[in-house]
Amino acid sequence: MTGKLPSPCIGVCKFRREGHCIACSMTKPQKKLFKSLKGKHRPAFVAMLLRQQEALGGYSFWPRKYAKKCARKDVAPPAMDRGTA
Repeated sequence: MTGKLPSPCIGVCKFRREGHCIACSMTKPQKKLFKSLKGKHRPAFVAMLLRQQEALGGYSFWPRKYAKKCARKDVAPPAMDRGTA
């Protein structure tokens, strides 16, 4: 697979959990930061996001949705093991 790792955003963008999106858990500043990241920093960001989702709770559907998004972009998703990186 080739291509650039896509944004963790899955298209919901409702910042109703103390500034975190209800779908991906990113904050608005995190969304902006991801756009500026290159190469190896993007998978590290996704790993951080998984840890954030685990801490916040209620994001168990996100890894499946994000893996589908990566597949559509012809990109292998980063390891989706929670708590690793």
